[in-house]
Amino acid sequence: MQIVVPAETWANERRVSLIPDSVKKLTRAGLSVSVEAGCGLHSGFSDADYEEAGATVSSDRNALISSGDIVLRVRKPSTEEVALVKKGAIQISYLDPYNENELVDALASQGVTAISMEMIPRTTRAQKMDALSSQANLAGYVMVIKAADKLDRILPMMMTPAGTLSPAKVFVIGAGVAGLQAIATAKRLGARVEAFDTRPVVAEQVQSLGAKFVEIDLGETGQTKDGYAKELTPEQLEMQKEGQKAVIAESDIVITTAQLFGRPAPRIVTADMVAAMRPGSVIVDMAVDSGGNVEGSKPDETVDIGGVSIMGISNLPAEVSTDASQMYSSNLVNLITEYWDEENSTFNLDLEDDILQGCVITHDGAIVNETIKNLRGG
Repeated sequence: MQIVVPAETWANERRVSLIPDSVKKLTRAGLSVSVEAGCGLHSGFSDADYEEAGATVSSDRNALISSGDIVLRVRKPSTEEVALVKKGAIQISYLDPYNENELVDALASQGVTAISMEMIPRTTRAQKMDALSSQANLAGYVMVIKAADKLDRILPMMMTPAGTLSPAKVFVIGAGVAGLQAIATAKRLGARVEAFDTRPVVAEQVQSLGAKFVEIDLGETGQTKDGYAKELTPEQLEMQKEGQKAVIAESDIVITTAQLFGRPAPRIVTADMVAAMRPGSVIVDMAVDSGGNVEGSKPDETVDIGGVSIMGISNLPAEVSTDASQMYSSNLVNLITEYWDEENSTFNLDLEDDILQGCVITHDGAIVNETIKNLRGG
């Protein structure tokens, strides 16, 4: 069975879906791997590295995609390139199936089995394949490093003969995977950290990292079966904003990570909150690509509003592309080897399997994912 890896073509996408070490694992399992020339350069992997690992390198992108039994990518393919994928092949990448109706239809029409990496269930068994979590971990780290670089003061307390510098105050909104990593990173750098999440159940995790959990009574909240925060009512959102105002005004760095899976991000930091912050303060909006948590944030721009820098970085994991590629590649290898029958050289696509039920979007000419079918009235 032939695995192919096209180079990523999205702007600012530096990751690669398969690294040379993963090529070795797959070839040892009896799979063949071909990669597009130059696909790993932005992540520190040369064509020679891939060849040494056992892959063949191709300069013909269209022929490469057409030859694949399994096509591995980071980003979703264009509808034009879907037409190159052979019928019955398996396409694995982020797909954004909640919003990409045209792409999903094209994959179904082409007879492609499409696996969406963001739809991997958050279960114990699927943890090793959970690309959303692996990439969010890195995003949490990057947000703090970027904010610290932009801030016009140091993060830790420092005692010197000239006097004592107090630690910077960091406020993290959202204590999911990215938020918890942001908290841990800010603490390691010596900042005083506070955090808030709509799920009171995560307060203990926040406190275990040495941060203070900000208590805001929103009434009945909670999380979905997959561990995501439930959407707040308009009244609860207003209560959250009011409760956060004073903390934001006193913070040197505010990091927002509030995202709703498959839906626009909630607006939780408004213009009046930004205006109340000290000049020189920094806000990082992780959700800028899905509408943004912060009023005034713009994708891939740093906006200055009254001396407050609002950073909107749309692809945070790509800022550390070598490690991000390693983790994503490992997620893919774990997914493939879970269902690869080495003895019979077949990929066991059992749609009754709980993981595949969650992440397979199209198969055999139809949309088979129940969540996506229901969303589209099917």
